[in-house]
Amino acid sequence: QVRLVESGGGLVQAGGSLRLSCAASGIVFRIKAMGWYRQAPGKQRELVADITGLGNTNYAGSVKGRFTISSDNAKNMVTLQMNSLKPEDTAVYYCNIKAQGQREYDYWGQGIQVTVSS
Repeated sequence: QVRLVESGGGLVQAGGSLRLSCAASGIVFRIKAMGWYRQAPGKQRELVADITGLGNTNYAGSVKGRFTISSDNAKNMVTLQMNSLKPEDTAVYYCNIKAQGQREYDYWGQGIQVTVSS
């Protein structure tokens, strides 16, 4: 059974920092990429950042320069360091892992709340 367990969310003042972590277990296929998405109230889920198995990273324009994604492939863990947080970063953040078997598999965490107060 695949499990993605997220941690590190919470409430922070604007300008502050948070670190999100996601630990995955039970994935038997090759992991193509790990990443973070977020969904604010009334908005669609959007990609925040992802990282491939080779270490190539991709960031949303709104977080570039403030957020840093990293991974530990041996431990199936992905981390998102969020600095200089803004109220508009407030959302539920979801860990995502894409794996490749005979088809692509898309795994999601349960979501973790990040709230940035002004």
